[in-house]
Amino acid sequence: MTGMAEMSTAAAVACTAAAVWLLGERNSAARRARSLFAGGGTAGSGPPGWRRMTPELLRHLGGRLRAEWWAPVAGLALAVLGASVLPAVLGAAGVPLLRRVRLAGRARRDQERRADAVIALCGTLAGEVRAGRQPGEALLRAAREGGGLADAQATVLAAARFGGDVPGALATAARQPGAEGLRGLAACWRVAVDQGAGLAAGLDRLTAALRAERDQRSDLRAQLAGARTTAVMLAGLPALGLLIGTALGAEPLHVLLHTPAGLGCLVAGGVLEGAGLWWVLRIVRGTEAAT
Repeated sequence: MTGMAEMSTAAAVACTAAAVWLLGERNSAARRARSLFAGGGTAGSGPPGWRRMTPELLRHLGGRLRAEWWAPVAGLALAVLGASVLPAVLGAAGVPLLRRVRLAGRARRDQERRADAVIALCGTLAGEVRAGRQPGEALLRAAREGGGLADAQATVLAAARFGGDVPGALATAARQPGAEGLRGLAACWRVAVDQGAGLAAGLDRLTAALRAERDQRSDLRAQLAGARTTAVMLAGLPALGLLIGTALGAEPLHVLLHTPAGLGCLVAGGVLEGAGLWWVLRIVRGTEAAT
């Protein structure tokens, strides 16, 4: 019992130190921002736009702390409430997992952005060719006006400007996730240049096909949103049960963290819940990949 009390005291001290450090960082950042935007004066002595700028500044300061770093903070809080160091360890272990989830979401958004940029590029290029411009000049103008393909834009522009291998540059750029539609653009370019076919007509058909594929993915994602929401709600039920048990005075944290049966239930429940979430996400991703 003495060792457990010392561990609880150490966890409480660590939690307090972390809270003080985070508060100090946020206060120092706020002071720096206030001195930058308000000329070093007090909160009410800044320019008239300071009051409108304050909510945005607070949101920016809150966004500096990545989502995955809330896991150790929650773990420290539970460690203090449950008088055990185990929640702090689990919270620290959840940081790489949550970071992976966040990076996967950002990669998915980048992929969708590239897909939209390819569709916009094909539509703009078709309009430029139909207006009477040569394919190389039309591609230059369309690439400058479009966005979302900054990684591949330099190579494609150089090939179009200096008479290089434009289809090869487009095929190379199509290797990026979400930019697969550039392979169709490269095929249209080869057919138009080698056989003299109409580039605008081929681009119109390609744009229509890419939009139909994007709409199909959007519809499927909307249909699968219910399954994701249900999985997240079911995953949150154990936390709700802990809150209800704590409100009723049953001390569920003490049972889970300080008794052999509770530790066994905690391990088994965590494994089963993790396996269930992994299985649901695997089914959803497999369905999306099959389209």
